[in-house]
Amino acid sequence: MAQINEAEVMDALRECYDPEIPVNIVDLGLVYGIDIQEEDASVNVTMTLTAIGCPMAGEVIEEVESRVKQVENVQNCKVDLTFDPPWSPERMTEDAKWELGMI
Repeated sequence: MAQINEAEVMDALRECYDPEIPVNIVDLGLVYGIDIQEEDASVNVTMTLTAIGCPMAGEVIEEVESRVKQVENVQNCKVDLTFDPPWSPERMTEDAKWELGMI
C-alpha cells in the first residue's frame, strides 16, 4: 500500500490562498486538521474560513481538493468545513502576521 506523506499534503495546502488575504490557508490558521486514510488513499481536511458566509467558500474548497489530489498517492480529498471553533487572527502564524503588517 502506497504511503501518503503528511508533509507533502501540508505543502500542497500552503499553495492555497484566501482570496481576500494574500496569505496561504495554513499560515492563516484556517486548517484545523488533516486525516490521512491510507486504505483508500484519501485525505480529509478539516478547515474553516475567515468569515461565515464567505462568498468564495466554494472556490477555496475546490482549490484545496485539487491541490491535495496532486500529492503523490492521493486518490481523493474531502474538505469538512467547520466554524467551531470560529477563526480569529490569533490562529495565524507569526509569518502571516508579519506579511499583513500586524507585527
